[in-house]
Amino acid sequence: MFTGLIEEIGSLRRAERRGEAMVLTLGAKKVLENVAIGDSIAVNGVCLTVTSFERDSFTVDVMPQTYRSSNLSGLGSGSPVNLERALAANGRFGGHIVQGHADGTASIVSVERDQNAVVFTFEADDPHMMRYVIGKGSIAVDGVSLTVTHAGNGVFGVSIIPHTLDRTALKHKKAGGSVNIECDILGKYVEHLLGFDKRDAAQAKTFSAIDESFLSRHGFA
Repeated sequence: MFTGLIEEIGSLRRAERRGEAMVLTLGAKKVLENVAIGDSIAVNGVCLTVTSFERDSFTVDVMPQTYRSSNLSGLGSGSPVNLERALAANGRFGGHIVQGHADGTASIVSVERDQNAVVFTFEADDPHMMRYVIGKGSIAVDGVSLTVTHAGNGVFGVSIIPHTLDRTALKHKKAGGSVNIECDILGKYVEHLLGFDKRDAAQAKTFSAIDESFLSRHGFA
């Protein structure tokens, strides 16, 4: 689990592509402190597993599902990326619950200054995601924990303070760029639980051979 508080900005050093699978080598420093093979590091908000590391870099595998649902496929040599290690059990929970499982991507519609803040407006590439995006709710944008300022008609916005912008790769983003989006997990669980009984009953009705007609034919109704 992650919190959406970025520890450092890393950079892509090398990308080996094999169809929709990739092996990425990323330059870093802080996230490599006490690193071990098998550790989880979020790269632009995507939870990836360290497969090897050196003094100032580490390597991760990207599987096709992650390739298709994130912006990692669009990274080029030298691209800046947000990096965060998985939360330690004794760590401070300063953001919100971030799993590192991108729901999809969004396109940057505009980047505008609002006094001391910068307002990003996004359009979800999959409109289905908008059901989980609500004003004043939490959202992870390229792994950064942010608060939604407004949402509706397929677009939503966030307002970013100078401290956050300066310490994340979002400062390099421009209109037309792509970002990874992870919606608040709480909303997804609520939706699943509220609809579970209905889905379960529908499936039972579909797959069960015992219905009112069956009971009537055999003298039980």
